Amino acid sequence: MDQRKWGAGHGENVGLLGRGSECALLDQLIAAVRMGESRVLVVHGAPGVGKSALLEYAENAAAGMRVLRAVGVESEMELAFATLHQLCAPLLDRLENLPEPQRQALETVFGMRGGSPPERFLVGLAVLSLLSDASEGGSLLCAVDDAQWMDRASAQVLGFVARRLLAESVALVFGSRQRSKDLLGLPELEVTGLKAADAHALLSSVTRVRIDQQIRDRFVAETKGNPLALLELPRELAMTRMAGGFGLLGTDTLPGRIEQSFLARIEGLPEQTRLLLLIAAAEPVGDPSLVWRAAERLGITPATALAGGTDGLLEFNVRVIFRHPLVRSAVYGSATAANRRAVHLALAEFTDAGTDPDRRAWHLASAAPGPDEAVAAELERSADRAQARGGLAAAAAFLQRSVTLTIDTSRSVDRALAAADASLQAGDLDAARRFVDFADGGAQSEYQRARSHLVRSMITFAAGLNKEAPPMLLTAAQRLEPFDMDLARETYLTAWCTAALATADPDSVTAISRAMRELAPPHGGPRALDLVIEGYALLITDDRSAALPPLQKAMTALKNHPVQDFLKWGWAACSASPILWDDRGMRELFLRVVAEVRTAGALTELPLYLSGLGTMTVLNGDFAAAAAIVAESEAVDAETGVPMAQYTKLFLAAMQGKEAEASALIAAAIEQAGADGQLNAVAGAQWAAAVLYNGLARYEQALPAAQAGAGTANLILSQWMLPELVEAAARVGDHTVAQGALDGIADAAEPCDTDWAQGLLARCRALLSDAAAADGLYREAIERLERTLLRPDLARAHLLYGEWLRRNRQRAEARAHLRTAYEMFVSIGMEAFAERARRELLATGETVRKRKNGTSTSDELTAQEKQIALLVRDGLSNPEIGARLFLSPRTVEWHLRKVFAKLGISSRRELGDALSRGQ
Repeated sequence: MDQRKWGAGHGENVGLLGRGSECALLDQLIAAVRMGESRVLVVHGAPGVGKSALLEYAENAAAGMRVLRAVGVESEMELAFATLHQLCAPLLDRLENLPEPQRQALETVFGMRGGSPPERFLVGLAVLSLLSDASEGGSLLCAVDDAQWMDRASAQVLGFVARRLLAESVALVFGSRQRSKDLLGLPELEVTGLKAADAHALLSSVTRVRIDQQIRDRFVAETKGNPLALLELPRELAMTRMAGGFGLLGTDTLPGRIEQSFLARIEGLPEQTRLLLLIAAAEPVGDPSLVWRAAERLGITPATALAGGTDGLLEFNVRVIFRHPLVRSAVYGSATAANRRAVHLALAEFTDAGTDPDRRAWHLASAAPGPDEAVAAELERSADRAQARGGLAAAAAFLQRSVTLTIDTSRSVDRALAAADASLQAGDLDAARRFVDFADGGAQSEYQRARSHLVRSMITFAAGLNKEAPPMLLTAAQRLEPFDMDLARETYLTAWCTAALATADPDSVTAISRAMRELAPPHGGPRALDLVIEGYALLITDDRSAALPPLQKAMTALKNHPVQDFLKWGWAACSASPILWDDRGMRELFLRVVAEVRTAGALTELPLYLSGLGTMTVLNGDFAAAAAIVAESEAVDAETGVPMAQYTKLFLAAMQGKEAEASALIAAAIEQAGADGQLNAVAGAQWAAAVLYNGLARYEQALPAAQAGAGTANLILSQWMLPELVEAAARVGDHTVAQGALDGIADAAEPCDTDWAQGLLARCRALLSDAAAADGLYREAIERLERTLLRPDLARAHLLYGEWLRRNRQRAEARAHLRTAYEMFVSIGMEAFAERARRELLATGETVRKRKNGTSTSDELTAQEKQIALLVRDGLSNPEIGARLFLSPRTVEWHLRKVFAKLGISSRRELGDALSRGQ
C-alpha cells in the first residue's frame, strides 16, 4: 500500500510518512538479526493502518538477507498448514538436514508422505530446526501478513516457533489486525493512525481542490489518521461533497466505509472484469494460471476482462495480488450467491484432485447449492487427510461442513459424531457439544446413541476433572460393549482412572471395577490393556494379592508397547508400577514413555508423564533433576495453555523443607482444587503438607494433614500417605491412629515382595514396636531401602533409627546413624530433615556445624540453564537436548556458553564436577 514514502537515496531503505519510530524499530530488528540474534515482532492494528507497508519496509531493510513470505487468506483458514506451507515451501529442499522424526513430520503435514498424524509440537520443532538450518548460510526474514487469517494449525506452529527463536539469526514478523491468541505474549508493535500533521500531508497529496481547513480537520479526525482511508476515500467522493463535508456523514465503521469505497470502484467496472475479480477473490493461492483457466471456463478472456484495466484493484504478476485485503472481501461479499457458486465450481474443476484434493473439496462444498452426498464424501476424505497431517481444527471444519451437505440421516449422524470428536480433540468444546446434540437428535441405532454418549462423556471429562465424568464414562463403556469391545475396554480404563486417580470418587471406582470384572475374556489372549483392566478391577473387588499377577504381567508387556497406545491410554496404565511398589520399574517406564512422548511432540499428553517422572525423581532424591522437570512442565503448560496440577513442584518444595514456599503452594493447591471439586489434587497437597511438617518435627500439624489424605480414594496417594501418618501419630502418642495406619500399610505392602514395600513396612513397624523387635526392624528397613533408588526414605530410616537409639541411651551407635542421615539429607537438599537430624546429633553430645546458607554458583543458573547443564552432564548432544526441550541446537549452544561462564568452566567434561560442587 502506498503511504507516500520519505527518505532517500544512496541505497538506503526509504522510510514511510509519519512512521519514523516504527521504521527505526524494524531497522533495529533487522540489525540484530544480522548480528546473529533472533527477533520476533507482531505488528497489529486496524485495517488500512499500514501494517503491510511496514512489512514491506522490513523486507526492503533486509536487503541481502533471505526473505520468506506468507499471507493468511480468509478462505483458507480451514486448510491445515496452508500458511505454513507458503512460508516453508522454498526450504523443502533442506528437509534432508533434519533429524528423521522431524523430517517425517513435515513431509506428513505437507502431504509428501503418508503416516500417522504428527503432534503439532513436533511439527513446530521441525519448523524451528528448518529455519535454524536455513539461517546457517545467512540471516533470514520470515514475514507473515494478514496473520489474523492464518489457519489454526499454522498459527499454533508459528507461535510455538516464535517463542523459541533465540540464537538462530532469524526474524519472524507478523502483520495482524488483532492480537491472535496463538501469538499472545510475543513482542508487539501497535500501529495506530498518523499524527495530525502527517495525516494532513498525506491527504493533501491526493486531493486536487482546495478544501476548507475545518472540513479537512474533520476528515482527518474521523479517519483517525488511517492511511488507507486518507488515500482511498477521497477518490470516491465528488470534490464538491468533499469540500463541503457532506461525504463524511456516513455512520459505517471505518473498515466498512473503506470497503464501501472499494465496492463503489468495483461496481464501476465491466461485468467480466468484476467476475474476474471474484475468481481471484475465491482462489486463495493467487495462482494466475488457475485463475485464468477458471475464467476461460466461464467465458472470460484477458482481452475482454482487462481491456479497461482493474482500476488498480488487482495486479497480475508472479501471483495475483489485491491492492488490499478489504478489496478481496468487498469483491466476494458483494457477489451474488449464484456467481459465487459458479466461480467455486470452475475453480474446483481446475484444482488438481491429486495434488490439492482438500482445496478442491472446499471449492466443491462452496459451489453446492444444497445437500450433495458426493461432495460430503469428498469433505469426509479431506477430514481424514487433515487428521493424518495433524490438522485437528481443519478435520473438524471439513466434517462440520460435510454434515450440512449429507442427505442420508444415518450417515449425517455418523459424520456429526466424527465432527464432534474432531472438535473435541481440537479443543472447541462448544462445537463438539453442538454436533453431539445434532447426533443425539438424529441417532437411528443404539450404536450411534452409544457413541454419542461416549463423546458427550469425554466432553464432560475435558471440561473439568469433576465427579460427573466417571459415571458417564461407565455408562458409555457398557453401551459400547455389544458393538466395539476394544473401544469399550479403553473407555472402561479411562473411566476407572478418572474415578480412582483424577477425581478420587470411591463410589464410581467401585461401580466401574465391578463392571470390569464382568467383562468376557478377550479373544486371542490378554493384551497389556486387558491385563491393566483386570488388575485394577481386582484391586477393588478382591484384594491386592489377586491384582498383582495381571499388573506385573502388564508392566512387562508395556516395556515394548507402541507409543500410539500410550497417547490413548498409557497414562492410566503407568499408574500400575507405584501400586506394585516397584521403584525401578516405575522410573524405567516413565523415562521411556516421557522420551517417546517428547519425540512424538505430544505436548498435550507430556505433562501427565512428566508428573509421574517428576514425582519419582523427587522420591529418588535427585532434586536438581526434579527442578528441571518442573521447569519443563511449566514451559509445556504455558505453551499448550492447559495448566496441569504441579505435583512435582509441590512435593519438591515439601521434601526440601522450604516452609514458606511449600506452605503457599499447598494452600493454593487446596483452594483451587477444592473449588474445582478435584479431591485428588487436595490429597496431593495434604501429602506434601504431611511430609513438610514431619520434616520440621511439627507432628501435631503433620497428623491432621496425613489423616485427611489417607482417606482419599486415590490408591497411590493413600498408600504413600500412610508412612507419614504412622510417624506423625506415633510422635504425638496417638497409638490407635498409628496402628490403624500401620495396618493399612501392611495390607498394601505385604503382598508386594519388593524392597520399597518391605523397607517402608519394616520402618513403620519399628516405630510402634517394643525394644526387642524395633532394633531388628530398623536394621531390616535400612538394609532393604539401601537396595532401592529411594535415598530420602533410606535417610529417614537412618534418622528414625538414630532417634530411637538415642532415646534408648545407645549414644555411640545413635551418632553413627544420625551422622549418616544428616550427611544424606544435606547432600540431597532436605533442609528441614537435615536440621532435625542435626538437633538429634547435638542431643547426643556431638558438635555439628549448621550448613551455611550461601548461594552457590550453580544456583545462579536459570531453570532452563540448569536443565540443559544436567542433560549435558548425562551425555546428551545439543540436537538431542534441543529435541527434548523444543529448542534449536544453536539455542542450546547459546545457553551452554552462558552455563560455562557462570560455572567458570570451559568444557562439557567439567560439568559434572561443577554441578556437584554447587549442590
